[in-house]
Amino acid sequence: MAQSLVKTQIQQANTVLEKNVNRMEMFLNHTTIETLQDEELGDLSYYKGLLSSLRRLCVYCEDAFETCQVIVNQENFSKPAAERTLYRIFHQCIEEFFSPRADLWYEDSRSAYTGKNSIKFRKKAPSSFQELFLDLEQPFQKLREELEYYETDYATKMAQSK
Repeated sequence: MAQSLVKTQIQQANTVLEKNVNRMEMFLNHTTIETLQDEELGDLSYYKGLLSSLRRLCVYCEDAFETCQVIVNQENFSKPAAERTLYRIFHQCIEEFFSPRADLWYEDSRSAYTGKNSIKFRKKAPSSFQELFLDLEQPFQKLREELEYYETDYATKMAQSK
């Protein structure tokens, strides 16, 4: 993969992660279990799980964003470091968004054909949480399309180089 393409991808990832981290942090800094319950009375343990999964996603994205910042701001661009970072972004940030470990929401793959948002919640989620995911989904989807190479090809390349 050409160095300029990798550099462009790391810059795109940097931009998407910055925007999405800011949005998640703003939500998390102003949202509690009580505010979610006030908004829509629902399953307390489910709401706790939603916030916990969102915090995990935010941490992954913050860490990846900081790594992107270092790579983007380095005087000499390191293609191997950028590729490792893009691989990690795909497998931690993107996959955690579309298929979280706690399985509290999921991606409805059929929605790609209908033009609707693909994230579906297992139980009723408060509207503020749903709105947050509407804001996050499109940038993550575009980034996923850019980084699909790192799903398998990069891992294969690394295994062959050992």
